[in-house]
Amino acid sequence: MEKLGVGFVGSGFVARFHALSWTGVRNAEISAIYNIREESARRLAGLIESLGIGKPKVYTDLRRMISDPNVNAVWILNPNFMRVDVVRAIVEEVTQGKTNIVGVCCEKPLARNVDEAEEMVRLIEKAGLLHGYLENQVFAPSAMRAKEAVWKYGAKYSGRPYLARAAEEHGGPHSPWFWNPQISGGGVLLDMTCHSIEASRYLLTNPEKPKEALKPISVQSIIASLKWTREPYLSRLKERYGVDYGRTPAEDYALTLIVYEDEDGSLVLSEARTSWSFIGPGLRLTFEILGPEYSVSINTLQQELNVFFSRNVKIPPGEEFVEKQAAEQGLMPMIPNETITYGYQDEDRYMVECFLKGVQPEENWRDGLLVTQLMMAAYLSAEKGRRIRFRPEELRGYRPKVQLGEWEPKSIIEVE
Repeated sequence: MEKLGVGFVGSGFVARFHALSWTGVRNAEISAIYNIREESARRLAGLIESLGIGKPKVYTDLRRMISDPNVNAVWILNPNFMRVDVVRAIVEEVTQGKTNIVGVCCEKPLARNVDEAEEMVRLIEKAGLLHGYLENQVFAPSAMRAKEAVWKYGAKYSGRPYLARAAEEHGGPHSPWFWNPQISGGGVLLDMTCHSIEASRYLLTNPEKPKEALKPISVQSIIASLKWTREPYLSRLKERYGVDYGRTPAEDYALTLIVYEDEDGSLVLSEARTSWSFIGPGLRLTFEILGPEYSVSINTLQQELNVFFSRNVKIPPGEEFVEKQAAEQGLMPMIPNETITYGYQDEDRYMVECFLKGVQPEENWRDGLLVTQLMMAAYLSAEKGRRIRFRPEELRGYRPKVQLGEWEPKSIIEVE
């Protein structure tokens, strides 16, 4: 295969990011888009055509898109509560020989719980398909260069890194389903800690060893609702999204500490901090790596480009300068190309190259499964109010109290 035809399942916020990244992807085009909301799919198709990266056919029937002979791979970009059904449909069509699909990529998080994630992995592997886990932060150029410097020089001359910190913070998502934990599966821990857990693990993993050499031993987490269960924000959620956070709240802050055992039996730590209650210029990603004689830090809001607008300049609310932009006046950082900075372009290019070569991507659904297991362990730790051993087999059948509508934000003060 010389050129990969890719079908998008979904045409929302993250699908647009992937489309914009495609201008830097070789030997592939976006050939189809599926969404039951045809108007949304057509808007994205128009953008894709304007960028010169494909002339996608729009489908409102998933199975028809899957069987399109011009679709060789699928990018699953729709909400996480729909993904298991999408995988079932793909696998069924592939098993019956009705498709030309060789590989499937899935956005983060892979699933809402361990049962869903295990089913997705089992189905995709049984069908013999290549699979990639779309965790963009491990493909961020700054993170990749940081890891290269740490392991090529810092670890070589003074010892492996022993602590990695990763954080993702903004003022909250802008799609209604995110705010309904009984549908989405959780709050900020499920939505964004998946990023920070995997980015930290990536930075701590010896590139000359298999990923399995870094073994999770224990997990400790705390979750809280710091902003969105207070007024006037509680009323704003109800007015804008029709969600009653007073009845079924989800966490807008999460701090998760994971203890790993490395290839030599030493312990290393990962700190993941995520928030929907951060107010700043917009989305902020930060990373730190600490070792015996070195440290590395990354902050996506510390850019070379800034813009200032006085109060006399009136700009409509939007996200012109940075994702989750929170203001249109004053001094603001501008990220020249977010798809590159956040890792989407390198991620998509890598997945396409793997599928064209018939090679299993190194960042795949097995990684997505582990991240899901670690997040469920984090929820369980927060509910118990203590550190717990990482035993993934005990997480089967588990659903966080947040998803069940049984979580009480004040439980943060309880100690078991």
